[in-house]
Amino acid sequence: MAHVKNHDYHILKPSILPFLGAVSSFVMFFGAVLWMKSITPYMFLIGLIGVLYTMYAWWSEVVKESHEGDHTPVVVLGLRYGVILFITSEVMFFFAWFWAFFKNALYPMGPESPGVDGVWPPVGIETFDPWHLPLMNTLILLCSGAAATWAHHALAHENNRKDLVNGLILAILLGALFTVFQVYEYSHATFAFGNSESVYGGLFYMATGFHGFHVLVGTIFLAICLIRALKGHFTQERHVGFEAAAWYWHFVDVVWLFLFVAVYIWGG
Repeated sequence: MAHVKNHDYHILKPSILPFLGAVSSFVMFFGAVLWMKSITPYMFLIGLIGVLYTMYAWWSEVVKESHEGDHTPVVVLGLRYGVILFITSEVMFFFAWFWAFFKNALYPMGPESPGVDGVWPPVGIETFDPWHLPLMNTLILLCSGAAATWAHHALAHENNRKDLVNGLILAILLGALFTVFQVYEYSHATFAFGNSESVYGGLFYMATGFHGFHVLVGTIFLAICLIRALKGHFTQERHVGFEAAAWYWHFVDVVWLFLFVAVYIWGG
């Protein structure tokens, strides 16, 4: 009787994964510095492998716990709060890039009278036409978000696993297409990332590039949900993993809308 659980919380067993993740992250970032100094890339790659393994092993344990009944309503609520806090931190991350972009666009630094004679976009910068490929990418990402919503509605409200799978496949394909078009756009840019005469290139590539990275992560997130859906992991009542993926994907949608309006239209 002393070992009978009489509460709704999940007491985790001791695990080496948090320590392994911390060490791997340190090795990866220290290795990135060595790589940037043209010393060696291998330390970065070793750390990256450790981080990827930690992510795979840790999340595999979370999935296993859910099947063993450890995800009680209290635990599920905590998981939802955790995802919300994570997305909130991501909002603050992109807020910093928007702040930097608006600051430089509203108060551009001129060569002779900083803050007075400057123009935006800077002289010599040929920006993208927002009504061609950027608009197409916007429609693609919005349709991908709609497909993810379709998949979630099919599972949560109709228990329709066929539409769940079809919606996820469509969302993943559209997300991958967005990434392909983004790479194509970068390959045709007339300005570089680093430019001593202008910060436009740096701000553009950092804001849109980090968003592109989030699209890639979100696409992988949805692909994992598709694999789990094909294995029958999700039920109409219990699918917090898929909810997290859908929330993250809609966050990516919203950030792109702000980027499209602020960077491509207004900032161009």
